[in-house]
Amino acid sequence: MSKLEILAEAARFDVACTSSGSNKNTKAGKLGTTHAAGCCHSFTEDGRCITLLKVLMSNACSFDCAYCVNRKSASCARATFTPRELAELTIEFYKHNYIEGLFLSSGVLGTADATVERMIACLHILREELQFNGYIHTKIIPGTSPELIDIVGKLSDRLSINLELPSASSLDILCPDKTAASLLEPMALIHSKRLEEETHLLGSTQRSFARQSQSFGNLGYSKCSGQALISRGTSCTMRKTSGVGSSLRSFAAAGQSTQIIVGASPEDDNHILKLSSSLYRKFDLKRVFFSAYMPMLEDARLPELGTPVPLRREHRLYQADWLMRYYNFDADELVNPDAPWLDLEVDPKLAWALKHLDCFPIEVMDASLELLLRVPGVGPVGARRIIQSRHTTLLTFDDLKRMHVTLKRARHFLTCCGKRDPHSPLDPQLIRHRVVNDAKASTYNQRRKELEEQQLRLF
Repeated sequence: MSKLEILAEAARFDVACTSSGSNKNTKAGKLGTTHAAGCCHSFTEDGRCITLLKVLMSNACSFDCAYCVNRKSASCARATFTPRELAELTIEFYKHNYIEGLFLSSGVLGTADATVERMIACLHILREELQFNGYIHTKIIPGTSPELIDIVGKLSDRLSINLELPSASSLDILCPDKTAASLLEPMALIHSKRLEEETHLLGSTQRSFARQSQSFGNLGYSKCSGQALISRGTSCTMRKTSGVGSSLRSFAAAGQSTQIIVGASPEDDNHILKLSSSLYRKFDLKRVFFSAYMPMLEDARLPELGTPVPLRREHRLYQADWLMRYYNFDADELVNPDAPWLDLEVDPKLAWALKHLDCFPIEVMDASLELLLRVPGVGPVGARRIIQSRHTTLLTFDDLKRMHVTLKRARHFLTCCGKRDPHSPLDPQLIRHRVVNDAKASTYNQRRKELEEQQLRLF
């Protein structure tokens, strides 16, 4: 058990995933299933998901990354699982209903390839000998050869390569053993292999295009700033959907993700969000995870001990990232080079609206879906209910309340049949004062402040 304690503790700063993104049904003679949104179901008080068995193969490492508690020069207890030990431990935890899958990473044991070969041995035992059919998320070690990435991808549901830092210059300073190429090239390879498999499964590029076009036609299009916004169910996204379901794929069926450490280096939020947007565009990442840096080691290159990055900054980055992916916002709309930091007191959508009060109020009876989605307090479900209901009803603020629109925020930015909410002030400065005070007094902000004072540990 001491190995598990050491290696689970060593993995706690590695961000997992909020959902598996992969579907695999029960198979005869095999153990476990995987559901796209069913992998993670338990969260710590600060919002982090911890339901996978998140563990390192080893915390012995030949790299000396300044921010890492497992770095070569750190003084800490070291441990290493054998492939069989970890595979059997995973099965035991699964049978006791403690976990639904495995999140596997490792320190660098000698070389990247030697480490990944050890991880592959564990995955082979799980998949082939123990017949584990559940979810596996595997971290790729920077510098891993393409041949080994191909093998890992066929044994895992999701792959990820931690980008770690937001710029090549910070990587050079804090991670002397890593290069930007050693991180980006595996991302490009995984993306290429997924595209290759998709094209093969669809039969041809022409068939792929036709199938995607048909799929998108059924979803519905609308336009905003010259870009197509795809409406799907209760969400809207700029990202095209694949013509191939995850259950048909054999290589990294749930795609790939990455992690960026926030606050260990000086890059601002504008820089980070532009990078996030670029990664989604170039590599079709499923998710970019942000991890607020918590100083654990003394190092002149890092923030001082006792000065953790506010967890609210991490959360605001997640909110901004969500707005870019699902609400058609651009990074420069949320933060720009002249004002490069997200407001920690109010969420990014509200902050944007307060900077553009001249665009409001908008009329609920004729506003487009894109405009409604830019109103604080109106989400995809509320926007769709408004559009559906206004065909038959002259909407009032009471109607919006019944649709579960968050009127505390939305009332200042809407009119119903030309009428403003009587509780909303007319003066823009009063509106700003009221919504900012409401945001500061919210249960969320009060709770976040308490957590920031404690800077809770992951486990």
